[in-house]
Amino acid sequence: MVVVAISSPLTIIASDAYWQNGTGHPRTAGTFARVLGRYVRDNHALSLMDAIRKMTLMPAQRLEARVPAMRQKGRLRVGADADITIFDAGRVLDRSTYREPSLSPVGIQHVIVNGVSVVANGRAVEGVAPGREVRAPR
Repeated sequence: MVVVAISSPLTIIASDAYWQNGTGHPRTAGTFARVLGRYVRDNHALSLMDAIRKMTLMPAQRLEARVPAMRQKGRLRVGADADITIFDAGRVLDRSTYREPSLSPVGIQHVIVNGVSVVANGRAVEGVAPGREVRAPR
Protein backbone atom coordinates (compact mmCIF):
# COMPACT_ATOMS: atom_id res chain seq x y z
CA MET A 1 0.00 0.00 0.00
CA VAL A 2 2.88 2.39 0.70
CA VAL A 3 4.30 1.86 -2.79
CA VAL A 4 0.89 2.51 -4.34
CA ALA A 5 0.46 5.68 -2.28
CA ILE A 6 3.97 7.00 -2.79
CA SER A 7 3.91 6.46 -6.55
CA SER A 8 0.58 8.24 -7.03
CA PRO A 9 0.95 11.49 -8.99
CA LEU A 10 -1.23 13.14 -6.33
CA THR A 11 0.99 12.23 -3.37
CA ILE A 12 3.15 14.92 -1.80
CA ILE A 13 6.04 13.75 0.37
CA ALA A 14 6.50 15.78 3.52
CA SER A 15 6.80 15.34 7.26
CA ASP A 16 5.08 17.14 10.07
CA ALA A 17 7.10 15.26 12.68
CA TYR A 18 8.91 17.20 15.37
CA TRP A 19 11.26 16.80 18.32
CA GLN A 20 10.04 17.23 21.86
CA ASN A 21 12.39 16.83 24.83
CA GLY A 22 14.99 15.18 22.62
CA THR A 23 12.71 12.49 21.21
CA GLY A 24 10.41 12.10 18.26
CA HIS A 25 9.12 9.78 15.58
CA PRO A 26 11.77 8.03 13.43
CA ARG A 27 10.45 9.81 10.35
CA THR A 28 11.50 13.13 11.89
CA ALA A 29 15.07 12.29 10.92
CA GLY A 30 14.35 9.80 8.16
CA THR A 31 11.41 10.72 5.93
CA PHE A 32 13.26 11.98 2.89
CA ALA A 33 16.23 9.59 3.09
CA ARG A 34 13.76 6.68 3.34
CA VAL A 35 11.99 7.76 0.17
CA LEU A 36 15.24 8.28 -1.73
CA GLY A 37 16.87 5.05 -0.55
CA ARG A 38 14.02 2.60 -0.23
CA TYR A 39 11.40 3.76 -2.72
CA VAL A 40 13.55 5.36 -5.43
CA ARG A 41 16.79 3.39 -5.45
CA ASP A 42 15.79 0.00 -4.02
CA ASN A 43 12.12 -0.50 -5.02
CA HIS A 44 12.02 1.72 -8.14
CA ALA A 45 8.55 2.86 -7.03
CA LEU A 46 9.24 6.31 -8.49
CA SER A 47 12.02 8.10 -10.30
CA LEU A 48 14.54 10.31 -8.57
CA MET A 49 13.13 13.38 -10.33
CA ASP A 50 9.57 12.51 -9.28
CA ALA A 51 10.69 12.03 -5.67
CA ILE A 52 12.50 15.37 -5.63
CA ARG A 53 9.47 17.11 -7.15
CA LYS A 54 7.16 15.49 -4.56
CA MET A 55 9.47 16.65 -1.73
CA THR A 56 10.12 20.20 -2.95
CA LEU A 57 7.97 21.80 -5.61
CA MET A 58 4.67 20.03 -4.91
CA PRO A 59 4.46 20.97 -1.20
CA ALA A 60 5.33 24.58 -2.05
CA GLN A 61 2.71 24.71 -4.79
CA ARG A 62 0.08 23.19 -2.50
CA LEU A 63 0.62 25.93 0.09
CA GLU A 64 1.33 28.99 -2.06
CA ALA A 65 -2.33 30.07 -2.50
CA ARG A 66 -2.64 30.54 1.28
CA VAL A 67 1.03 31.34 2.01
CA PRO A 68 2.42 33.60 -0.76
CA ALA A 69 6.01 33.18 0.50
CA MET A 70 5.83 29.55 -0.66
CA ARG A 71 6.11 30.82 -4.25
CA GLN A 72 9.81 31.24 -3.48
CA LYS A 73 10.22 27.73 -2.02
CA GLY A 74 10.80 24.37 -3.65
CA ARG A 75 12.49 25.88 -6.68
CA LEU A 76 16.15 26.22 -7.54
CA ARG A 77 16.43 29.54 -9.36
CA VAL A 78 17.85 33.01 -8.91
CA GLY A 79 15.97 34.84 -6.17
CA ALA A 80 14.35 31.73 -4.68
CA ASP A 81 14.68 30.73 -1.02
CA ALA A 82 16.00 27.35 -2.14
CA ASP A 83 17.60 25.22 0.53
CA ILE A 84 19.96 22.71 -1.04
CA THR A 85 20.63 19.09 -0.11
CA ILE A 86 23.57 17.31 -1.69
CA PHE A 87 23.33 13.54 -1.39
CA ASP A 88 24.79 10.35 -2.79
CA ALA A 89 21.87 8.60 -4.51
CA GLY A 90 23.72 5.28 -4.28
CA ARG A 91 24.12 5.47 -0.50
CA VAL A 92 21.30 7.58 0.92
CA LEU A 93 19.19 5.70 3.48
CA ASP A 94 17.42 6.41 6.75
CA ARG A 95 18.66 4.78 9.96
CA SER A 96 16.27 6.14 12.57
CA THR A 97 14.17 3.69 14.57
CA TYR A 98 11.63 3.94 17.39
CA ARG A 99 14.43 3.07 19.85
CA GLU A 100 16.85 5.54 18.26
CA PRO A 101 14.74 8.15 16.46
CA SER A 102 17.53 10.71 16.17
CA LEU A 103 19.94 8.57 14.13
CA SER A 104 20.83 10.66 11.13
CA PRO A 105 20.57 9.21 7.63
CA VAL A 106 23.61 8.17 5.63
CA GLY A 107 24.48 9.48 2.20
CA ILE A 108 23.50 13.10 2.83
CA GLN A 109 26.72 15.03 2.49
CA HIS A 110 25.65 18.67 2.70
CA VAL A 111 22.55 20.68 3.52
CA ILE A 112 22.56 24.43 2.98
CA VAL A 113 19.77 26.58 4.45
CA ASN A 114 19.67 30.29 3.63
CA GLY A 115 23.27 30.04 2.44
CA VAL A 116 24.47 28.49 5.72
CA SER A 117 25.71 24.89 6.05
CA VAL A 118 23.65 22.89 8.54
CA VAL A 119 25.15 19.56 7.43
CA ALA A 120 28.75 19.49 6.24
CA ASN A 121 30.60 16.36 5.15
CA GLY A 122 27.76 14.19 6.43
CA ARG A 123 27.66 15.68 9.93
CA ALA A 124 25.26 18.16 11.49
CA VAL A 125 26.81 21.55 12.16
CA GLU A 126 26.21 22.45 15.79
CA GLY A 127 24.93 25.85 16.86
CA VAL A 128 23.42 27.03 13.57
CA ALA A 129 19.73 27.59 12.88
CA PRO A 130 19.43 29.72 9.73
CA GLY A 131 15.89 28.64 8.85
CA ARG A 132 13.07 31.17 8.96
CA GLU A 133 9.42 30.59 9.67
CA VAL A 134 6.96 30.90 6.83
CA ARG A 135 3.49 32.01 7.84
CA ALA A 136 0.26 32.84 6.10
CA PRO A 137 -0.92 36.43 6.31
CA ARG A 138 -3.35 37.14 9.10
